[in-house]
Amino acid sequence: MQTPVSDQTIRDWLDAENYRLRKIRKDIPGGSHPDRNAQFENIAELIDDYEADGNPWFSMDTKAKEHLGYLYRAGRVRSSSPFLAFDHDFPSWADGVVIPHGIYDHVHLRGHINIGLSHDTSEFACDSFAWYWNRIGKQRYPDATSILLTCDGGGSNSSRKYIFKHDLQQLANRIGIEIRVAHYPPYCSKYNPIERRFFPHLGRACSGMLFDTLETIVSLMRRATTSTGLKTTVNVIHRAYETGRNATEAMKQDLKILFDDLLPNWNYRATPQIRH
Repeated sequence: MQTPVSDQTIRDWLDAENYRLRKIRKDIPGGSHPDRNAQFENIAELIDDYEADGNPWFSMDTKAKEHLGYLYRAGRVRSSSPFLAFDHDFPSWADGVVIPHGIYDHVHLRGHINIGLSHDTSEFACDSFAWYWNRIGKQRYPDATSILLTCDGGGSNSSRKYIFKHDLQQLANRIGIEIRVAHYPPYCSKYNPIERRFFPHLGRACSGMLFDTLETIVSLMRRATTSTGLKTTVNVIHRAYETGRNATEAMKQDLKILFDDLLPNWNYRATPQIRH
């Protein structure tokens, strides 16, 4: 004998057995480095030292590039009618690109996004931090004597590229403060605090919304807040950046980067150089 059962009853039964709607989770590491744990311990010790001394440390990374215009974006929002986008996601139909470079201050629960409109280069990353430090960071840390940046090992802040170290040195010269960099080991960028404590909230604030204008994007990203106190500031950098830059031999010879004894490929400092 068959007994009719409602959809809700089936859902309740499945929930009781922990059968829920789930999505694929990117959780299998692509590899492991033998110095992984040593670097994690080093980063934790550096953060403790900087906090104890009252010096700032920031988590830094670039979020995935987005297209500007009426192109589809995943997510759902409550509205009286659907937003309309092009029926194909051809990049050539976009009005440009937006490159969100993020800086996260874990101590003050503050996130900042500099939106680039050109390319994600080491110059862009350093310009982004310079803008942030000169207008926000040094007001929060007026007595800072050194800055710690934690970041992954690829992209615009690659640990393997001399051009990033060259631009980092120029950045230290511009702001007049020592900058220490600690890279996360390969396959471990997801552990950088910005990836877990800032970017998810930024994605939630923008989910399902059209990036039809630059003003819309700025307004949406500023809404990335939490009940525990996270607030977000946003700026747009209009400068166009050149791709394909590589460090010349002269740049390498002139490099004043100080490498740590422990895992020097991932840990180093740029100290301001006074030119006479």
